[in-house]
Amino acid sequence: MKGRVVAIDRIAGHGAAALIVDGRLEDLLIDPPENAAPGPGAIFRAVVDRPVKGQGGVFVKLPGLMGFLKQAQGLAPGQRVLVQVTGPAEPGKALPVTLRLLFRSRHAIVTPGAPGLNISRSIRDEETRAWLGDVAAEAMVASAPDLGLIVRSAAAAATPEEVTDDIASVRALAEAVLADLDGPPELLVDAPDAALSAWRDWAEPAPDEVMEGDGAFNDLGVVEMIDALLSPVVALPGGGSLVIEPTRALIAVDVNTGADTSPAASLKANIAAARDLPRQLRLRGLGGQVVIDFAPMPKKDRAALDQVLKAAFRHEGAESSLAGWTPLGNYELQRKRDRLPLRDALA
Repeated sequence: MKGRVVAIDRIAGHGAAALIVDGRLEDLLIDPPENAAPGPGAIFRAVVDRPVKGQGGVFVKLPGLMGFLKQAQGLAPGQRVLVQVTGPAEPGKALPVTLRLLFRSRHAIVTPGAPGLNISRSIRDEETRAWLGDVAAEAMVASAPDLGLIVRSAAAAATPEEVTDDIASVRALAEAVLADLDGPPELLVDAPDAALSAWRDWAEPAPDEVMEGDGAFNDLGVVEMIDALLSPVVALPGGGSLVIEPTRALIAVDVNTGADTSPAASLKANIAAARDLPRQLRLRGLGGQVVIDFAPMPKKDRAALDQVLKAAFRHEGAESSLAGWTPLGNYELQRKRDRLPLRDALA
């Protein structure tokens, strides 16, 4: 299977979307269970509750649950604020939220509190950047002065009318939400479902094919790909393997060379594991602290592996921080929790 294919179907009773590139599953979105808290992107009117000692944050009251806000400076108990969910809640913990709201659409992102017009750097053609700048400026001319706009890369393939309508729609939503601060805790904007997120965020590069409806996942082999993700073991080129095991404290990753005992086997397996690790964590919905036990190799090879890891995580959608090597020879990194773990999403 060649090309870029988007599939919209259901899995285990949940709406889902899969992105397949040249026959390999690159991303997977699954609607959360009905009783789950609203997912990333949801916007609430909240009420500030109490500070969290030692963490520099504050709890906020949401409808039926609590949120945790890191930005506590200048906030007072009882104050009403608008917050946006940044990730799923860990078991027994409050829902992580932020004051930095982002209103996303297919072609644009409205950024309250961050004024200015910006065009995606991936759009390099000067003529395209020029007309998009003109369209964006006209669409935002009467907006509030603290509203900013980012034109997304997918806009380059749209018509001026489509971009104008899209910006107008997302700007109107932003202005309506920002004006709705009075009242008790309330969900103002729900999180996008899998199908909407796929349409909005996988538009660039444009898919070669979109398959939607019952049977799409079976026809494309997505069900088998998801089943493989439920196993901790990932086969690597050359006979090595990558073992990914979540624990309560961290994500443990082990790299094995398999039957290859040649001097170069460890570096080959480690490089293959490093290249595939961001995709594996993304598809499995895993985040937090990640500790990697790479196959034993000389210290002089660490620099080469460092470069592979940096390149692999550079374009990862979730915010990631590469901490580096520990005194015991493991590698540590932090990946933002941006979705439910796959097992929980399929529950």
